[in-house]
Amino acid sequence: MTDALGWRRKFGVIAPSTNTIVEPDFYRMTVPGVTAHFSRIHIRDQNMSDDAGMDRLLTQIRAEIVAACERVLTCEPDYMVMGMSAETFWGGIEGNRQFVQQIHDVTGLQVATGAEACRRALTLYNAKRIGVITPYQPIGDENVIRFFGELGFDVKSIKGLRCPTAVSIAHVTEDELRAGLREVDGDDIDALIQCGTNLSMVRLADEAERWLGKPVIAINAATWWMALRDNGIDDRIQGAGALLRDY
Repeated sequence: MTDALGWRRKFGVIAPSTNTIVEPDFYRMTVPGVTAHFSRIHIRDQNMSDDAGMDRLLTQIRAEIVAACERVLTCEPDYMVMGMSAETFWGGIEGNRQFVQQIHDVTGLQVATGAEACRRALTLYNAKRIGVITPYQPIGDENVIRFFGELGFDVKSIKGLRCPTAVSIAHVTEDELRAGLREVDGDDIDALIQCGTNLSMVRLADEAERWLGKPVIAINAATWWMALRDNGIDDRIQGAGALLRDY
């Protein structure tokens, strides 16, 4: 039998319990016949005010992610989407590969990750030199630089917002994000990328592409784009950036 609302695809989505942005972002970018079903990773200690705190946050995610996947499997999804990004960059290319393999081993499904979605987007745009904005501490930025560097992209500039808690990421304003984009932009930058699924960036990225004249890749939009296109869903979406509007 076909699901009454998710008659094209049902996506199982994994997100931290502290994240208040990725779920409404995905719902806002949905298309007819596609539904997103969230399973939350319980974050008990949301402090990420330093490198040690960010490491503890990721340790919690690793301890909880299998159970979160098993819970969402009970709705019989067709495909998995990672509504978190830090873990998908951790450990470079091999770390991302192992992460994807773990999710596939648990669920038996293909999975969209923010890291892979960004790689595909940059390749599509033939962008080599990038500027990046993140909510992370230095250890997180180092892993982002490592991931893109191993793929052959040149991270010319990166702005880590050093958010003190997992919840506070969602408190970053558009003014702060706009200033961050301008800080990492330059004449030598081909494209801009925003990491961190709890940063509210989809609408601003769509606007910023117009006044910066180059791709601005919001990670939630890129991940959703990857999920749709992997499943043969070519619907175009307005207001979420060029990836979903034009490709």
